[in-house]
Amino acid sequence: MLVSAIMRIVISSHNPVKLAASKAAFAAVFPGTDMQFESLEVSSGVSEQPNSDEESRQGATNRVNNARRLQPDADFWVGLEGGLEWIEGEPIASAWMVVADASGQLGQARTTTLPLPPAVKDLLLQGLELGDANDQVFSTLHSKQAGGAFGLLTDGLMTRESVYSQALILALLPLSHPLWAGDTGTAGPSSPSGNDEGSE
Repeated sequence: MLVSAIMRIVISSHNPVKLAASKAAFAAVFPGTDMQFESLEVSSGVSEQPNSDEESRQGATNRVNNARRLQPDADFWVGLEGGLEWIEGEPIASAWMVVADASGQLGQARTTTLPLPPAVKDLLLQGLELGDANDQVFSTLHSKQAGGAFGLLTDGLMTRESVYSQALILALLPLSHPLWAGDTGTAGPSSPSGNDEGSE
């Protein structure tokens, strides 16, 4: 893996939680490395509230591809996409982390899953996005830019940032661990989709 003297990382969102999680993960995987982070707001190419595991993964992959198209001179591009899946009628929250390096190789990992309480489920069934449903149930504002559902439900024992950071460390394994050295395969079928403006 070849990188420039200063490792350049593009994060495909302006959301402060995603930025902080990315910075923590890269610092953990590449300690002592000089890094420069840049954030871009790009389209996920999926719905505002992904409602399947596959849609969430696709959204993260699309973010990476769109960020790379707009800023092609980085060393890494990061896409993070939270969403829902419904298992036996119950909503489960999780997020996908996708990272690409300059060679085109991808690393992917999913966060741990989070069961959601009935009050949140009722609002989701009414059409609210998860962040808005959490804000209403917990009487908060902009929780998806803070601890998120993870922080609210665990009283801060886990937060959206900590969970995303851990998953990003795992997503970076194929791009940093010697057991993957020499693997030239790429993952993810996506080409850039959507316009360059999107939600966080």
